[in-house]
Amino acid sequence: KITNGQEKMIEVLFNIISSFIDSVGYLGIFLLMVLESMIFPVPSEAVMPFAGYGAATGRFDFWLVVFIGSFGTIIGSLISYWIGLKGEHMIRKYHKFFLLNEHHLNSAYDFFKKYGNSTIFISRFIPVVRHLISIPAGAGRMKLSKFVLFTFLGGFMWNFILTYFGYKLGENYSIISKYSSILDLVVLTIMALVIIYIAYKNIRKHPSGK
Repeated sequence: KITNGQEKMIEVLFNIISSFIDSVGYLGIFLLMVLESMIFPVPSEAVMPFAGYGAATGRFDFWLVVFIGSFGTIIGSLISYWIGLKGEHMIRKYHKFFLLNEHHLNSAYDFFKKYGNSTIFISRFIPVVRHLISIPAGAGRMKLSKFVLFTFLGGFMWNFILTYFGYKLGENYSIISKYSSILDLVVLTIMALVIIYIAYKNIRKHPSGK
């Protein structure tokens, strides 16, 4: 449950982000999504829905918003990947300057170790983890081509969903922030059902494992 204080902070954040995008346009969407995919506390739930609302009013092109947001996701993730590859110890040392909770960073490492490369795709739908997961991927020397592929697929899907909701909700786009955890759960549930269905079909097709 969101407290009154948190609701006010969310409102202020939305106003800052919306004003920045209003002023800078597509470049603002790109820069904010670069930061969102790094260790900075910029929520995609505040960026992409507003851009989707801008597409609904005719200011932006819907698909260009999705692709630019996803390109920002890749660039920001690659920077974090490089940080994990070259200087992860610096992040741990100065994490407070980035408003970063070290517990969250450790959780991202544990998540990556547990689920492997597929983590990069799945994490795009999980709060907090999606901001940090690229660092352990770099530290773990994940193959760069796979990293970019999974980052793009997961980022594109998530950005499309947020942009679409902003497009449909119109001026009420900011309501997404209040129900973002529910949205995350719905998307993860759908993904889990798809994976279970594919596994079930494979088992039926090859019942003996041959």
